[in-house]
Amino acid sequence: MGYNTQMVSARQGIVTAQMETVARKENIDVARLMELVALGRVVIPANKNHLSLDPCGIGEGMKTKINVNLGVSEDCCDMETELEKARYALRLQADAIMDLSCYGKTREFRQRLIDISPAAVGTVPVYDAVGLYDKSLESITADEFLGVVEKHARDGVDFMTIHAGINRETAATFKRTSRLTNIVSRGGALLFSWMELNGRENPFYEYYDDLLEICGRYDVTISLGDACRPGSLKDATDAAQVHELIVLGELTRRAWEKGVQVMIEGPGHVPLNEIAANMILAKKLCHGAPFYVLGPLVTDIAPGYDHITSAIGGAVAAASGADFLCYVTPAEHLRLPTLEDMKEGIIAARIAAHAADIAKGIAGARQWDDDMSEARRCLNWSRMFELAIDPEKARQYRAESQPEHEDTCTMCGKMCAVRNMNKVLNGSSNL
Repeated sequence: MGYNTQMVSARQGIVTAQMETVARKENIDVARLMELVALGRVVIPANKNHLSLDPCGIGEGMKTKINVNLGVSEDCCDMETELEKARYALRLQADAIMDLSCYGKTREFRQRLIDISPAAVGTVPVYDAVGLYDKSLESITADEFLGVVEKHARDGVDFMTIHAGINRETAATFKRTSRLTNIVSRGGALLFSWMELNGRENPFYEYYDDLLEICGRYDVTISLGDACRPGSLKDATDAAQVHELIVLGELTRRAWEKGVQVMIEGPGHVPLNEIAANMILAKKLCHGAPFYVLGPLVTDIAPGYDHITSAIGGAVAAASGADFLCYVTPAEHLRLPTLEDMKEGIIAARIAAHAADIAKGIAGARQWDDDMSEARRCLNWSRMFELAIDPEKARQYRAESQPEHEDTCTMCGKMCAVRNMNKVLNGSSNL
């Protein structure tokens, strides 16, 4: 094992600077954290070349983290706008940013993003390959796909979504079964198409050892992509999804043998009553590796409100074992999100993550709520605003509707239960 990854260091009993930072942030004993990293149950995405990184831990016993997606595309290729989104996401306390760029000066954007981001940066190399080589999908070679991974790793990308689980057997399972929405993963659809057009195995599966060698050299965390994630409630927990999950479990063990850190990506669109089972299944089949979910969305009927459908599913998923939530904005399924869409998506995901942390008993999570309740009991408006997950919106709502009595709001006025209970319990008869 010639690599010097966080996992390898942990197995050797070496406490890295990144482990010390994460232990302090999570209020966990560093020796316990080192044990979890060694076992693969916690990852610390930390590329050796990401010099501005303020590392975070993702996995068992850690606070639930959230990721924000952005990037340039052919239809929306304004690099400065996307960098502005990145800065905004960081101000709103996103834990990670994924660059999904697939058009134009992708490397320049990626490098600038890494330079400004103390949060972990992720990418999906297969997206970049299509735009970078400027040729038909089927003519891209396995070496070229791996070449993009190498470029991203060298630039300092901390984690990469690699759809290695959709091998020819998984593809055959998908084709044998009836799916309402087929393959909705962009990377999964590209690789399925490549395999069909070339009659060959998925290059990321066939040359997985070469992929691990690249990731090991730079300490890139592999986020094993869910090409067959369900894109509708009807397709949830079907044969293709589960078959791919079994393959991802095998690939996880192979990565751990090389000392490479791994996360598993999960669904998608899942009925509320199936979410907990999906989390248990993923953790079981993938040996306790950290689990990263897109949503999951609990209904298919809410375009324009999918930050809500996602937050509902995300809270249940994280409470049931998911470790990392990918935010979903109101623009999901409709268009590239704006700054305001991004804010709504981030706040919704953070609420879901925090609610799950309370359910999971994460140290200190409940204290935030207790502090807010104390401020409400005291009708301490300035303290409530300080504690609010979105102080700007809370202050705005208060300012837009001023009450007659400063210690009330315009909902109840002098009938405010909190105000009157405080007065009565303090012996006042002047309500």
